[in-house]
Amino acid sequence: MSRYEEAKNRYGEIGVDTDAAMEILKTLPVSLHCWQGDDVTGFDQRGPLTGGIQTTGNYPGKARNFEELFKDMGKVIELTPGKKKLNVHASYAIFENGEFADRDAIEPKHFKKWVEFAKKHNAGIDFNPTFFSHPKVKDGLTLSSPDEEIRRFWIDHGIACLRISEYFAKETGVPCVMNIWIGDGLKDIPADRLGPRKRYKDSLEQILSKPYDKKLVKPCVESKVFGIGVESYTVGSAEFTLSFAATHEGCMPLMDNGHYHPTEVVSDKISALLAYYPEIALHITRPVRWDSDHVVLFDDETKEMAKEIVCSGGLSRVYMALDYFDASINRISSWVTGFRSWQKALLYALTLPNGDLKKLQDEGNFTKLMVMQEAMKTFPFSDIWEEYLIRENVPTDTEYYDRIANYEKEELLKRR
Repeated sequence: MSRYEEAKNRYGEIGVDTDAAMEILKTLPVSLHCWQGDDVTGFDQRGPLTGGIQTTGNYPGKARNFEELFKDMGKVIELTPGKKKLNVHASYAIFENGEFADRDAIEPKHFKKWVEFAKKHNAGIDFNPTFFSHPKVKDGLTLSSPDEEIRRFWIDHGIACLRISEYFAKETGVPCVMNIWIGDGLKDIPADRLGPRKRYKDSLEQILSKPYDKKLVKPCVESKVFGIGVESYTVGSAEFTLSFAATHEGCMPLMDNGHYHPTEVVSDKISALLAYYPEIALHITRPVRWDSDHVVLFDDETKEMAKEIVCSGGLSRVYMALDYFDASINRISSWVTGFRSWQKALLYALTLPNGDLKKLQDEGNFTKLMVMQEAMKTFPFSDIWEEYLIRENVPTDTEYYDRIANYEKEELLKRR
């Protein structure tokens, strides 16, 4: 009997069908973020990264153009199991033959190559307007700016992105999640907190008032607690974005688990939002003391987030995307490790005896609940995970590093 068969029988004894869990997992799309490959630089400008964001490290091999980025993302897809979407920022528009369009004038044609790449890998595309790293971020403000010319530019950018999102969905046949996040805020204590939020609300309403197919485009708004250079006041706070989504039909809230106070955890918020919203979206990262966007690992909070999605019946209601950027280690490994960690967390959640654990809680049998929860930590999960990797025809956890090391030698180190 194989190790997997032994593990399968062990799980079967507590009522868990591991084959069924793997079948569910391979159908769940997870959005792979393009900005890990080039440190959030994008293709439409060569200035500094702004908006309260910072990438640390200078590991060799950063993608310098769309050909290299596509090649790197293709390698990641090759080394990771499960169903993928691509997550693209508007700053990754591809201009050729001397053409250029500013962000308020970008069109679907500037993302045609992204569609071709997505189709090649049987993937949908999610999209993000880029409200940072641009000369028209004035005094740290975009959609909340008191300068109406500046605000108009960014409203037009959001409208352009709405059209591009619909194009992605039509071309790939997969709904596009369009996430709006702005880094607008102030470094020190504001004299007026309400004014910028009123302008931001009006800007969002102007963008989303434009006609679009609500079955194809899933707009959402993302909050943040603070950023570098905007430590004292963030316009798009959690209270603001949750209230906006709640009062504007068809708009989802998006939670990034690095965008809260250090003592808050998104795992606890998932069920709270699912109690009220038909659908929600997540950006999955690993915050270390703040929104540092470390590579996602198979750690306690990652497992707890996945568990909450599964236990809350949210697999069909939660749009899952990765969002981190580590330039201190091999970028391909960062991508692969993070994607596999989230897949691992989902499989772990799917192989828990969730129904029995809920029943113990409802019956008030907290003693047995604790015993069972502890027992599951040492169940032979690694054998289930390895079987999943084999079925998905990707290398195991102890094999994929060598593939990345070879790719680094053959491709990445030549980019110096």
